[in-house]
Amino acid sequence: MKVGSIKKVEGRIVPVLGDDIDTDRIIPARYLKCVTFDGLGEFAFYDERFDKDGKSLGHPFDDEKFKGANILLTGKNFGCGSSREHAPQALKRAGIDAIIAESFAEIFLGNATTLGIVCITVEKDIINEISEIIINKPLTNVLINLENKTLKVGEKTYPFEIKETNRQAFLTATYDSLLELIKNIPKIKELEKKLPYRFV
Repeated sequence: MKVGSIKKVEGRIVPVLGDDIDTDRIIPARYLKCVTFDGLGEFAFYDERFDKDGKSLGHPFDDEKFKGANILLTGKNFGCGSSREHAPQALKRAGIDAIIAESFAEIFLGNATTLGIVCITVEKDIINEISEIIINKPLTNVLINLENKTLKVGEKTYPFEIKETNRQAFLTATYDSLLELIKNIPKIKELEKKLPYRFV
């Protein structure tokens, strides 16, 4: 398995605004019983998208204006709550390639980065400004440039913040920690031989 470097994310935004959106809202607990993560995308934000009878509540994920959007716009402390990996897995499988927020919960940020979801932060006033642009013009093209740390929304350009270790991991295609471990098994075995103790 190979992963490629991620230098840019281009597409459109779906706004799911609000602070402290936790992992149970992103993917309800009853969907954690899955053996694999396949199919989780259809249940992202499920309880906010549908009532108990399965009727749509008009969530942005189901709004035709935002159909096909691959960049999520949200607020502060996104992904807080439990450390379930299912939350970013569900978003990835729902077609989300990047998330723009005011801030992220630390464990969610790590899990999302490992999946190749680019997570960047901007100030609240910028989120509000972008939201207004997108609500008025949902087809606005958006470009996240990791090389020069700029976010272009239509004709407007904003600076953003991202953990430098994460940015470098995307640029050098080393963000998948499990794959990095597998690639380095020969080195791990060599090191094991040199240890004064052995694992059984």
